[in-house]
Amino acid sequence: MAPIWLDTLDETARVCAAHSRTDLVRWLLQKREQLLDPTLRVLVVGEPKQGKSQLVNALINAPVCPVGDGLTTAIPTVVRHAESPSAALVHEGDEDERTPMPVPEVAARISATAPGRRPGTSEVHAEIGVPRGLLASGIVLIDTPGADGDDPTTGSGVASLPRADLVVMVTDATRELSVSEVNLLLHIVQSHPRVVVALTKIDISPHWRAVAERNREHLASAGIPAVLLPVSATLRLQAARTNDKAVNAESGFPDLIARLKREQGSKGQVLAPTAVGLMVSTVIEQLAAPLRAELSTEDSGSLHRLYEAQRGLDELRRCSTRWINTLADEMTDLMSDIEYDLRDRTRQIMRKVDEAFETADPLKTWDDYQAWMEQSLTEAAEANFAWLVQRCDWITGRVADHFVRYGADILPEWRAGIPDRLAEQLEEIERPSVERFTPVQKVFSGLRGSYGGLLMFGLATTLAGMPLINPVSLGAGALFGGKSIRDEGKTMLRRRQATAKAASQRHVDDFFLRLNKECKDTARWVQRALRDHFTGLTEQLQEAIVHSLRTAKQAADADALEREQRKRELQQQMRRLAALHERARALTELGSSPVPQQRRLEPVG
Repeated sequence: MAPIWLDTLDETARVCAAHSRTDLVRWLLQKREQLLDPTLRVLVVGEPKQGKSQLVNALINAPVCPVGDGLTTAIPTVVRHAESPSAALVHEGDEDERTPMPVPEVAARISATAPGRRPGTSEVHAEIGVPRGLLASGIVLIDTPGADGDDPTTGSGVASLPRADLVVMVTDATRELSVSEVNLLLHIVQSHPRVVVALTKIDISPHWRAVAERNREHLASAGIPAVLLPVSATLRLQAARTNDKAVNAESGFPDLIARLKREQGSKGQVLAPTAVGLMVSTVIEQLAAPLRAELSTEDSGSLHRLYEAQRGLDELRRCSTRWINTLADEMTDLMSDIEYDLRDRTRQIMRKVDEAFETADPLKTWDDYQAWMEQSLTEAAEANFAWLVQRCDWITGRVADHFVRYGADILPEWRAGIPDRLAEQLEEIERPSVERFTPVQKVFSGLRGSYGGLLMFGLATTLAGMPLINPVSLGAGALFGGKSIRDEGKTMLRRRQATAKAASQRHVDDFFLRLNKECKDTARWVQRALRDHFTGLTEQLQEAIVHSLRTAKQAADADALEREQRKRELQQQMRRLAALHERARALTELGSSPVPQQRRLEPVG
């Protein structure tokens, strides 16, 4: 019967395959093979010069990893059991290429100072086999290059994490755990349930117990479930040379070896369930994140298009109200301004007529005056009509501005509908009937005036004994007759001027009435043309928006149905993931249960 953790791992792999996460499937299959293997792969990591290689050598009591001043491990080194010492360089790829070589030579190739070696090459690792009881029990040690102090989550050691069952992080006792080491441990415990912190070089640090206590506090405050074990590789190797069990016990290595054997012996019952629980939790989080994001997404493209179409329809309605009001207001102002302008121009003409006929005689200057009047009225009509056309153009632009956001930049051609009305309005001014001062009228006016003067002065001279008709009375009669003729001529001139002014006023009023009506009719015609054009444009835009609204609504309904179906599928997948997560939590709790300790000292040698 397969263990529970294996069923959970296989089920998780099937779920990953259903979610098309082939990368997670490969990782889970790799971990499955690794957990079924009874061998315990122990990864030794840490910053440079902390004693990782020396710790590996001390564990197996064999100088397989290069140590010393100026020597640094540059490639991962896998140390496993062999009946006789052997070594090889392995070039990783689709098919690993092994290059056998003597152990001393491969040890030199491991060092970063070896000639021709490129530090940091990750596609090569070394494998060394030695006959040792610890390794024969099923433990494989992996020595790694030093982690980067700036970013400890990078490097060959961290790249080897997926292949490890247990991780030993090495730090020396001369100082407390650094921030980069704590970050490295935080990164490791995310994927590995078993972590041991080896506090090395306790033989050269008199205050290693205080450092160990402070490091345990750091681990507890950071929430890192790691065991800290003080060890001394120097004492371990010395005990091996002298076969001194007391020094061996003082080195701390028996506790470390006992823990490694305990973890190796309970790999299938404790370590594997805990590792599977941690892996499954990590995988489920990666699978559930996009599902939660998709479930939380309420809006879709079709709903957005529906909202935009509805908003566009509302905006078009507001635009229709605005352009209708603009057209009505501007046309009302236009007709008022055109009438005022025409009235002002005709009044200026009449002022000039009044000034001219204060002195001029219409009888003599009428022909010249008539030509001037026609020219003045023509100029006034043309200026007024030109201003009407300009204002209509401006109003057309004002109304068209409301449709700029719709890309409707085609203005109506309303000019073609305006005929040339000026020739019809400028009629010839009617010549007024004026009185002429004929010679007969002058004679009668002179006789009327001379009679009074003759009689008045004749009677006055009779008192002096002179006859009624005498030179004085005759002279007075002639004087009064001439004055009567002059006064009558001035009176008749004023009557002629008044008659000309009245005739001009009537002509200008008639001109104003006709031209004002034609201008208003033209403005109304332009207003109707603009109204019809922009009404048709509004209807076209509204029809297009309504069509898009219907299409968006149909798409939204279809998307809503599809989204509801997709939501049910996502909820079903989330429930399956939640069930897997519960199984992973149960496995983690199962792996966290205490295991009977099998304390046994490793014999020296």
